[in-house]
Amino acid sequence: MNAPLNTPSPELGCEILAGGYLTNVHDLDHNPGKGFPVMLIHGSGPGVTAWANWRLIMPELAKERRVVAPDMLGFGYSERPQEPNYCRDTWVEHAIGVLDALEIEQADLVGNSFGGGIALALAIKYPHRVRRLVLMGSVGVSFPITKGLDEVWGYEPSLANMRRLMDVFAFDRNLVTDELAELRYQASIRPGFQESFAQMFPAPRQHWVDGLASDPAAIRALGHETLVIHGREDLVIPLQASLELAGLIERAQLHVFGQCGHWTQIEHAGRFARLVNDFLTEADHASGAQ
Repeated sequence: MNAPLNTPSPELGCEILAGGYLTNVHDLDHNPGKGFPVMLIHGSGPGVTAWANWRLIMPELAKERRVVAPDMLGFGYSERPQEPNYCRDTWVEHAIGVLDALEIEQADLVGNSFGGGIALALAIKYPHRVRRLVLMGSVGVSFPITKGLDEVWGYEPSLANMRRLMDVFAFDRNLVTDELAELRYQASIRPGFQESFAQMFPAPRQHWVDGLASDPAAIRALGHETLVIHGREDLVIPLQASLELAGLIERAQLHVFGQCGHWTQIEHAGRFARLVNDFLTEADHASGAQ
């Protein structure tokens, strides 16, 4: 581990061994009979952690269900391998390792951006481990890399660069404060964070868009009920990616938020949480779960 788990911080959950890697994971309301578990897989912005990505959503979903949100391998406070092999399949196996370590046989998955690509690939490879799927501003199909995504993955630490990224992420400029930019910048320069981040998506970065994409035929064969969510003004992942995903997945529904960039879960947190919770609760009622 590059970052110790002994510093009080809301970003720190509990430490588990998942797929052979020490992993920081938030496990909310782990009570018998609490409700069907949902795993949240974060995006790939510099300095990201599960808490930073999902902090507004976790407590809302945890009112009715168990919520699991790991820092994915190489991100946040989870382990950074000495000889990393960062790729879609590695992250899928790490996510499965989290479920196994927590003795969760099946879960709903909510994936944001990069995390959507991982959630989609996991559902394809391990369909029995997934009940329902939520893809938010998701990769998962190939598209020409946007200027915004290239800037995100090519981030070089500086306060000015982080401020520019905040403008790329959010449609609502009221969210893009100097304080937020400073917090995210400081997060990006914690020991080990930028070093591992720089190893994940080196140029040419179109390679990583394609590498996170799943085979269209495999996507089309998915049998899972899927909710696809996107911000209309997203400058990082094009809306067309979600239109394509919704077109490929037979049991998909698409929700597009207007006046919204890449941070749907932050810019429209209340609406996003209600939308996701209603979608998952529908499955609870169908199966007789409480």
